[in-house]
Amino acid sequence: MARFNLSLKFFAIALLALPLAARAADTAPPPQVQFGGECAQGLAEGKHVATDCKTTWTDKDGKTYCFSTEAAKKVFLENSAESLERARTFVAASNVESTETAMQNFTSTDAETLVKDYIGTQTKSNNGIFPFDDPLNGDHLKLSYDEVDFTRTIDGYGFFPDVKFHDAQDAQRKYLVDFWVLPVGGKLQIQETRIYKEPLKSDGRWVTMARQPVPWWWIPASEHPGHLATKRGWEVMSAVEQHAVVESLKNNGVFILKDDKTGKELQLEFVDTHQPVRQLDNDGHYFACTDFRVVGTKDQIYDIDFWVSDKDGSMVVDQARVHKVPELKNGQWIEVPRYEWKDVGASHVVP
Repeated sequence: MARFNLSLKFFAIALLALPLAARAADTAPPPQVQFGGECAQGLAEGKHVATDCKTTWTDKDGKTYCFSTEAAKKVFLENSAESLERARTFVAASNVESTETAMQNFTSTDAETLVKDYIGTQTKSNNGIFPFDDPLNGDHLKLSYDEVDFTRTIDGYGFFPDVKFHDAQDAQRKYLVDFWVLPVGGKLQIQETRIYKEPLKSDGRWVTMARQPVPWWWIPASEHPGHLATKRGWEVMSAVEQHAVVESLKNNGVFILKDDKTGKELQLEFVDTHQPVRQLDNDGHYFACTDFRVVGTKDQIYDIDFWVSDKDGSMVVDQARVHKVPELKNGQWIEVPRYEWKDVGASHVVP
């Protein structure tokens, strides 16, 4: 089995929006169930109800939902599409607000301490090396820790310690690695790890340059997240990347997507989100393009498009679709588009 992407190994974010009482149920829900095993009908009615998942329903995509009673299941199935939409909206609506509240119990220093401890543990168990699987190209980097540079804080979205490393074999090759840290169940946990700057050779020497696109958390400036009249592109990107993490954790770090054209089950690892983000004029959906690498490869990249909607102030992923597929031509893998973004309708760039 392919080794997991580093950004997906530490954080059970699938339970992020759920109350502690639901997560502490005596009988843990079976793996792969939606909403952490809470009653789907309860969520559709705007309340959290823990279940033992003895009563379930599986949709056409193979996703399993739990119910507290047969009666709740019957009501849900009277209009499953509408009920599911209400359940998703209820769960999503509390994400930013609950995270912002939970963040008040922590400081940037707490986030830095967590990251330092994690780096120390990994370094100690790997003979002084911090191993890093680069999601961009599948390289397995061997890094040496230098120091935490500083930590950004975005209300409602988390802490972002920026950490200095250098290549273990060449101290001139320097990296800046960002850690996305969120409070979960009363504790801080690492959700994602991403290279922000990497070494590139220029005029015979190594210089440290920012990768493009930059991680979404570098985009906000003076805005106050969660309280904006108009959604920004970085908020859409945050929702898409969090969705990728959640879905990947359900499958041991692998993002599973059914190809809407071939029916093939794709096994992918998240790389990054493109910029800019667009909003469709006809229905208001936001439209974000992303890159995913085929598990176990270095250069087979799928471009996956996500449709995201604003549900009571929170961004919710509604669907995903294959935009470009990797094809081998003249010994190289290239991305071949199935459609252009303009084919889905008129749109405009989201700032």
